[in-house]
Amino acid sequence: MSDHHDDHHNPNFIQKYIFSTDHKMIGIQYGITALLFLLFGFFLMMVMRWSIAYPNEPLPEWLGWVFTDEWKGRWLIDGKVTGETYNMFGAMHGTIMVFLGVVPLGFGAFGNYVTPLQIGAPDMAFPKLNMMSYWLYLIGGLMMCGSFFLESGTAKSGWTNYPPLSALADSQHPNQFFTGQTQWLLGLVMLISSSLLGSVNFITTIINLRAKGMTWMRMPFFVWAMLVTGFLLLLAFPPLEVAGIMQVVDRFFGSSFFQPTGLYTSAQGVVEQAGGGSPLLFQHLFWFLGHPEVYVLLLPAIACVAEIIPCNTRKPLWGYKSMVYAVLVLGFLSFIVWAHHMYLTGMGPSVSTFFQTTTVLISVPSVILITSMIISLWGGSIRFTMPMIWACAFLPMFGIGGLTGLPLAFNLVDLHLHDTYYVIGHFHYVVAPGILFGLFAGIYHWYPKMFGRHMNNFLGHLHFWPSLILINFVFFPMLIQGMAGFHRRWYNGGDAYVQDKGGENVYGQTVAEYIDLNQVMSVAVFLLALAQLPFIINLFTAWFSGKKVTSDNPWDATTLEWATPTPPGHGNFTFDIATYRGPYEYSRPDREEDFTPQWEAPKKPSTEPSTEEPVEAKDAH
Repeated sequence: MSDHHDDHHNPNFIQKYIFSTDHKMIGIQYGITALLFLLFGFFLMMVMRWSIAYPNEPLPEWLGWVFTDEWKGRWLIDGKVTGETYNMFGAMHGTIMVFLGVVPLGFGAFGNYVTPLQIGAPDMAFPKLNMMSYWLYLIGGLMMCGSFFLESGTAKSGWTNYPPLSALADSQHPNQFFTGQTQWLLGLVMLISSSLLGSVNFITTIINLRAKGMTWMRMPFFVWAMLVTGFLLLLAFPPLEVAGIMQVVDRFFGSSFFQPTGLYTSAQGVVEQAGGGSPLLFQHLFWFLGHPEVYVLLLPAIACVAEIIPCNTRKPLWGYKSMVYAVLVLGFLSFIVWAHHMYLTGMGPSVSTFFQTTTVLISVPSVILITSMIISLWGGSIRFTMPMIWACAFLPMFGIGGLTGLPLAFNLVDLHLHDTYYVIGHFHYVVAPGILFGLFAGIYHWYPKMFGRHMNNFLGHLHFWPSLILINFVFFPMLIQGMAGFHRRWYNGGDAYVQDKGGENVYGQTVAEYIDLNQVMSVAVFLLALAQLPFIINLFTAWFSGKKVTSDNPWDATTLEWATPTPPGHGNFTFDIATYRGPYEYSRPDREEDFTPQWEAPKKPSTEPSTEEPVEAKDAH
């Protein structure tokens, strides 16, 4: 793209920083907003961990200072977290981390910023849709989090929002619109609409706006991952959006899409408007999104790591084509495994066997991806830069997450482990040390391109090492507790079972054996929060005072985003960009440099007669 892209482009402050249509600014907006939501979600989890580890002690001031006295008076009893408050925090922790944190950071921030640069495009295909996507996301998130201040409190029915519990939640309030459960549903519809706009934009951009010479097999793996993620969102989110709208109609107009005939509650007796609905229908609609959503979370992190490893081993990504085919198969299989979340609903052995089989099969492309990245390390001249350290840590953490998930594929095992801390440990090993480590790697890798400055290396190490150690102290004990039968929703950590010390209380004795792990995990969580302070300081101080980059390509990388100015201007490229080779041309024997950028044109063979003597003649002397 030539210099004319910068002509006549002088947006004012509001156009540039608030209602921007530039994919780079939108990517930064997504990134900062998602990190703030992640911080809030982490805080909710710290309150929950206090309740689990110290159920008989009031919330300490260093955790409770953010709450007003009025809020504490309504939702804490004698300063202690109640079951209802724990349910609110649990529902919102899951919602915020998945829908408001990880997906917007991986797909919204990195996808928006990097994808057009890597394919040589001047912007996304639909810039105004891109802006609208961000604002729908922000409004939906604020609606959800703002419901903490409503009289009803926020949603209390878990991040999965299963009816009939969710359908009846807050039903005593005269104005259903201003209840936490309704605001959660309306916020969810906003978030899904945002994701659908984004997915259409990504798919169109990648298919139509690739630079000259950017064939399918010259696309970086990052772009392939974003394309598959876009299709996952486009095909999986509409069923949940429909389910959310149906549940809103249930709440507002007394319909009964998800409420069965004869529904009885202790407060109301037989619920009059209930009849003919199916709670299981909502579960199917939710998990039809829910499992592709796992790969919507995962693929951007894998994509970041797959870009960082070849750059820092100075050798091509091993098995690039295998990884591309694996990610396509992964996307397809993710749509036919959803009911492994529903083994306890009595689906029968035939259907269970089908979903067991597809769940085991989906591990194959996942293993191909992680194996290719591990083999890429073999024989490399590894540079242990800050992004590379995070990327290397991603591999074993994601491996533990994947391996602990395999037993859950079998319905016989799942009957015992369902809704225990084992499931929480497995899922969080994938999402927290797995996905977030990959995304942290991406932040450290592309930060110099985004802001023209390097993040501080010392602060990076101060962030990485405590995070790596402590996060294992948080989640590994969950696997032990889960196999002992600890339930995932005990707000008091199982303390009530230990209190009953009768001789026949075998279960209480089992709980007593492992309950001390609650304190180990909670202390690790509080220390983990401290370990994020160097990152927060680094993120913002480097913006103004970090070491300036001296080259547009500080990592000596090969993909097209490093051909732009730093930071990229309007239109991205200052010359007519073209692609001449694959994305990972490192350490070629015919080159003096150890990298060959995609945008570097091949040298034309010389037509002038050579002045050198033939080799044979030299040898003859």
